[in-house]
Amino acid sequence: MPAAAFDEPASIRTVREGQAHRIVFANEKGGTGKSTTAVHVAVALSYLGARVASIDLDPRQRTVHRYVENRLATLEKRGLTLPTPECEVFRGDTTGDLVAMIRRIEATCDFLIIDNPGRDDPFARAAVEQADTLVTPMNDSFVDFDLIGQVDAETFKVRKLSFFAELIWEARMKRSRMTIEQQRPEMDWIVVRNRTGHVEAKNQARLHKALNEMSKRVGFRVTQGLSERVIYRELFPSGLTLLDKGHLGELGTSHLVARQELRALVKALNLPEFDRADAQLEVA
Repeated sequence: MPAAAFDEPASIRTVREGQAHRIVFANEKGGTGKSTTAVHVAVALSYLGARVASIDLDPRQRTVHRYVENRLATLEKRGLTLPTPECEVFRGDTTGDLVAMIRRIEATCDFLIIDNPGRDDPFARAAVEQADTLVTPMNDSFVDFDLIGQVDAETFKVRKLSFFAELIWEARMKRSRMTIEQQRPEMDWIVVRNRTGHVEAKNQARLHKALNEMSKRVGFRVTQGLSERVIYRELFPSGLTLLDKGHLGELGTSHLVARQELRALVKALNLPEFDRADAQLEVA
């Protein structure tokens, strides 16, 4: 991956030609910033020069697709050309249709981002099984943690896995066959802690401890995500992101910090390198 943009460390993994690295954003609970995180990562990778495509698995809400639509409309209206991921909405009838769509799109891109709906259905499960990198955004609260594991009410120690963690465990077992047959990497599961800015310190420490304990049991990594900021919601109608410097007007200090959060998140995902001679090395 080009080092000049985000100063990312060298990686020993590379994206194989015709086989995009699949990044699936999945959480069965709504309101965690899942789609917002997905679209910002997609735009960030586009700025790095990667060919990025995305699949929106929620044909009703279509948050990622609507964001890209808004972005394209803004670029046309202002006469701009900015890095923009492609996006399609999945409207198939079977999980086989989804797998076929994934294989069709990934043949022409470096990274394929799939945004799961905030619910459990066969398509969401199939997408998780296809993930090279699985990203689960969550708010810093035990309400969201309950999706992964249940804790004791007094000690806050993890008592047992919850249904979503068990679902991921099963998906990993199924994927192990795919790893060998299709020469795909082992699934890397990352829990992203969003909206940490307004969480009380004692509760944050308890969550940190519980997440560390659970990560050792289940095998996921934990990283910081995007803080609670109005700017993310304000930019949706235009489809712009904090990486679109020079097109957002005057930005305050908090917005500059938010941009750094996004860059740090992309770095923490530890994605493979891609090789493109026309890669853009500078973030506009």
